[in-house]
Amino acid sequence: MTQQTKPVSLNCPNCGGAVMSDRSACEFCRSRLKTVGCPGCLGLMFLGAKFCSNCGRKASAVVVIEEKADCDCPRCRRPLQLLEIDGVRIRECGRCGGFWSATETFEELCSNSEQQASVLGFIGSDAHPHAHPATISYVPCPDCGELMNRSNFARSSGVIIDICKQHGVWFDADELPKIIAFINKGGLSRQREKEKIALEDERRKLRDDQRRMAMIERRAGVAKYDDELENSRFGKIVSRLFDL
Repeated sequence: MTQQTKPVSLNCPNCGGAVMSDRSACEFCRSRLKTVGCPGCLGLMFLGAKFCSNCGRKASAVVVIEEKADCDCPRCRRPLQLLEIDGVRIRECGRCGGFWSATETFEELCSNSEQQASVLGFIGSDAHPHAHPATISYVPCPDCGELMNRSNFARSSGVIIDICKQHGVWFDADELPKIIAFINKGGLSRQREKEKIALEDERRKLRDDQRRMAMIERRAGVAKYDDELENSRFGKIVSRLFDL
């Protein structure tokens, strides 16, 4: 799930034994292992390690919250696991690698670069081996079961995500890393600036239209007054001619 593809030797976070990064369990203490990426250098480390062996950076604090699963993956129909990654609560499908996030959590993630680095370090930047293929299909909200809307994130990212306005956002395995990369490259800021400029243009056009309408109404009012005045003068002349 990380950028590195060749196995490297890492230390088991439980017993310290040297284990290859492609192993799912420690051959010495039999602890289950999961490789994640360092938030700093994206180098491989085992989940549970306190520091990155490559750059020495402190690892992200990842907690698996044990609770009764109350929602299922919209793709695999399997229970989603609740994780807390440096304070970011997000649900993960252990099979397809998809993520379910509450709307408020995703909005905060979009504006917090430290949280972005922590989440990206945990999930990696490559697609999950069982990732759902990129097909156009509508999936149900894990919370309410209603079909979600599909939307191009920030209108210009090219990443199509599934959204339930009331409950949250669903990301297939490779979508959340792409969105974080898009934000880190300034894509979200550029889009917001474009929308700000477009909004100002609309406001300027509205003001211009209002001024034109006011001018037309004033001209129409003057013309009406002139017609009434002319009719009044003509009436007086006719009265004199016929002694009315």
